[in-house]
Amino acid sequence: MEVILICLAAFFASLLTFFSGFGLGTILMPVFALFFPLEMAIAITGVVHLLNNFFKLYLVGKEANWRVVLKFGAPAIISALIGAWLLMSFSANTEWLTYTLGDKEFSITTIKVIVAFLMFSFALFELIPFFKKLEFAENKLFIGGIISGFFGGLSGHQGALRSAFLIKCGLSKESFIASGVMISSVIDISRVSVYFTKYTSIGIEENINLILAAVLAAFAGALIGKKLLKKITTSFVQITVAVMIMLMAIAIGIGIL
Repeated sequence: MEVILICLAAFFASLLTFFSGFGLGTILMPVFALFFPLEMAIAITGVVHLLNNFFKLYLVGKEANWRVVLKFGAPAIISALIGAWLLMSFSANTEWLTYTLGDKEFSITTIKVIVAFLMFSFALFELIPFFKKLEFAENKLFIGGIISGFFGGLSGHQGALRSAFLIKCGLSKESFIASGVMISSVIDISRVSVYFTKYTSIGIEENINLILAAVLAAFAGALIGKKLLKKITTSFVQITVAVMIMLMAIAIGIGIL
């Protein structure tokens, strides 16, 4: 059952990311959190996200604007490493609070509160017109790379910030998506390399079949997303994803996930 649930989440999340600019990590991670500790869920999601990005690069990578990718991606690599290192530090902290509902025990920890806050905040930004229209000039790409990379490493949230900085670069729709995927890939490589310094020692390889199933499902979502790319508007998708993420964030923050 858990394999089916995770594969469905990976498929639809990958499909949605073609139109919302974020979604795969923030939707898939809470699903993994149903079956793994939150830190492990973030790490496994990072692997799926990275491999799915590689597949998207195969589909649309030739449209990427290398000037934009280098300006944004270079600082993002360093800040992603810092964000991922902080995640590893927070994950070692003790529980804040433990409580019982019925016959089940739940705990609130530092990493859960941080990730929940970031999930909720970025999702809320998608629903507020001011933030949805937020754009930055091309000369701010370096700063955008630092910010997006840091939060990408810390919790996997990078798409919304990245889009705000790339939108003013005069890219076509195809080039905008391809450049975003390219940047996301280098951030993923940075953060996953840090995650694995810890998680290889506790047996992440034991879940390799689950990871591969999620990757294949995400690939299928990406294929369909590419076919629909020129036929769907993004407004409804963005609102739907944002609401879903906010609900998941609340569940994580209060220790249910």
